[in-house]
Amino acid sequence: MFETLFRHPTILERYRTGPHADSRERFLRACAKQGYSRARLLNIAWITLAAAPGIDLNCKEISLQDIESAVDQRRRFKGLSWDKDTDTFRRSRRAFVHIITKWLESEGCVVRFPEGERPFAQQLESFACYLRQERGLSPITVSTRCYLVGRFFAGLPSCCDSLRAITITDIDAFIKVKGHQGWARTSLSMLTDSLRSFFRYAGSQDWCTTGLASSIELPRIYVMERIPQGPAWEDVQRLLSSADTGRNVDIRDRAVLLLLALYGLRRGEVAALRIDDLDWVNDRILVTRPKQRCAQSYPLVPEVGNAILRYLREVRPQCVHRALFLTLRAPVRPLSAGSMSEIARARLSALGITTPHFGAHCLRHACAGHLMASGFSLRHI
Repeated sequence: MFETLFRHPTILERYRTGPHADSRERFLRACAKQGYSRARLLNIAWITLAAAPGIDLNCKEISLQDIESAVDQRRRFKGLSWDKDTDTFRRSRRAFVHIITKWLESEGCVVRFPEGERPFAQQLESFACYLRQERGLSPITVSTRCYLVGRFFAGLPSCCDSLRAITITDIDAFIKVKGHQGWARTSLSMLTDSLRSFFRYAGSQDWCTTGLASSIELPRIYVMERIPQGPAWEDVQRLLSSADTGRNVDIRDRAVLLLLALYGLRRGEVAALRIDDLDWVNDRILVTRPKQRCAQSYPLVPEVGNAILRYLREVRPQCVHRALFLTLRAPVRPLSAGSMSEIARARLSALGITTPHFGAHCLRHACAGHLMASGFSLRHI
């Protein structure tokens, strides 16, 4: 790898004979496979060589502070002429620390990061295991419930240093605050249901006051109180047209938007799609539905199929990943569910399209509204 990057004999010899040369070269090869450009690889090679004297690869567990210390030993960071309060210094130092961390992790080292203050983290992890293993809930449901309970813990006063110190007054006050902040009744219902679930489990473990869960009242939800609203279908068509260009990012994003808008898929379902889920012979697409705990096959609409095919032929990076949608810049990796929402949110905002809720899910609502306007019943939708 060094011979590919460096032509000058003196420079090549410096990289070959520097500390941990074999390890640094392995890391460079791994970065090259992830799609890094030549310029970025040169930068990585320089950073790893510069910090190598302060790194001990025989130590299989290292703290982030140790990495920062090795970086700070570089004269570039020790020099008195370097203004340590500038953004340039902080960005440069963060780049060094990030690259060295990835290098060490590629060698099997465990990097210990400083633990943040997360109230009742152990109890919350136990609750998550209970939901997964005993209740059999989907990963998304488990994540949502733990997130909401975690937000409640983060908002507790400092005097609540144990679960037994939490009272129904604390819970009601938190729910009231969220109501004043504009949370809809459906969101408040999800919050209170998550809190009831946690404190019911906490009561069974003798962590909190008995009967606390039963004291939490769910807000009243009226049937058909509010049908979820998405953007108008004309705006959806405008959104899709805006991505119909020759730019790489537009080609990829248009395929994503079509799946969200025409099929009404959830963001996680789009993120979970794999190349093997596309049956080009029979024009079918297989979608994994986590809530139904099954996979469903749908006809592949020509417009969607052509958009995906163009993305695969012209844009998708060549790599070992089997996920359908990937990042376009190194390191190449599958797009997350959050990335799907960010794609929709950014493009809706850029076009000035107004909707009660931004993100990928609003296109699912728009799809349902379009089907209703076309004569389909709610039961069929």
